[in-house]
Amino acid sequence: MDAQALLVRPYLDSDEPAVIALWDRCNLIVPANDPRQDIRLKLQVQPDLLLVGALAGAVVATVMVGYDGHRGWINYLAVAPEVQRCGLGRRMMQDAEALLRQRGCPKVNLQVRGSNAGVVDFYRRLGFAVEDRISLGKRLR
Repeated sequence: MDAQALLVRPYLDSDEPAVIALWDRCNLIVPANDPRQDIRLKLQVQPDLLLVGALAGAVVATVMVGYDGHRGWINYLAVAPEVQRCGLGRRMMQDAEALLRQRGCPKVNLQVRGSNAGVVDFYRRLGFAVEDRISLGKRLR
């Protein structure tokens, strides 16, 4: 598997079933987040920053990128289990970071659920560092 064979492109409405199925297979869907609503909300703000990666036309990777003018954010990085460890996650992150650099973003952040701590080593290999922060959140809806 060559990561360069991956076609990285903006999300299309027709991708929704495949994207949600991928997120489900990658255990990214939790009861507090409705994936359809997360997609709809993203499409209202920087829709070109919701990326899918396709091999032979099949969606096998995603990343949701955001930039608020201060920091970039990464959400929903997913790679189909059968093609993990082939460089596709790294490729999705490279494309995401390139889009953030084009916008003048000085730093990118991401959060990892405690139940997904095994992915931290992947991000460290990409140059991320665990920072001394406490993540707080408040649901508005």
